[in-house]
Amino acid sequence: MTKDQTVVRPGEAGGQAFERVLRWVDDRILSGELRVGDHLPPERELAKTLGVSRAAVREAVRTFQAQGVVRSAVGAGAAAGTTVTAVPAHALTRLLRLHVALANFPLPDVVEVRISLERLSARLASRHASDDDVDGMRQLLDHMAQPGIEREEFNDADTAFHVAIAASAGNLLAADLTAAMRESMRLPILDRFRRIDGWEHVIDELRHDHEAIYAAITDGQADDAARLVEDHIRRAWQTLGVGAPS
Repeated sequence: MTKDQTVVRPGEAGGQAFERVLRWVDDRILSGELRVGDHLPPERELAKTLGVSRAAVREAVRTFQAQGVVRSAVGAGAAAGTTVTAVPAHALTRLLRLHVALANFPLPDVVEVRISLERLSARLASRHASDDDVDGMRQLLDHMAQPGIEREEFNDADTAFHVAIAASAGNLLAADLTAAMRESMRLPILDRFRRIDGWEHVIDELRHDHEAIYAAITDGQADDAARLVEDHIRRAWQTLGVGAPS
């Protein structure tokens, strides 16, 4: 028996069969047996190997497709079949965003992780941000500075500014994690924006913080950029009535 000819118990439920296919693929990706560009065994062969129905294999493949882990193509030749592919950034971000949003983590916990990620991003951005990156940040700051900007529009630009810092850091994982974390908090932040009193004072403080972070990044001051982004996040959450983590 080869290592792929797994012994299974007959008569297991469909859900268990579907999960067995997921585990089989997971294990081989994590062990390095399956890499980007490799093909999964044909549906019929994989179903026979694992002792599951072809429907269970198809369900597992659809799950991996939704996650961006595989792509499937019909026809003949090297491009046909189900192929392991690199997970697109947007797929990873979407999954992380939804899991953070649905897990009901205490907000102070989420904020603390966000601080760690954004400190890293700000520090790296101060070293690696390109002219185009800096120009993009400047445009977002100018947009947030528009007189009479609506709260939702400000919140969207605020989110984009923090994501832009992460994207300019040169660390793809940090960028994706930061984008997912910040996007998962967009609606909770907007809800507090809508209920807060003294909006003009709050928005002036946020703009001031953003400008200071931007200046530290463009001046290449890594330590200052990291400190300023942490101070900004903690102060913002205190202002929004949540209380910052200690």
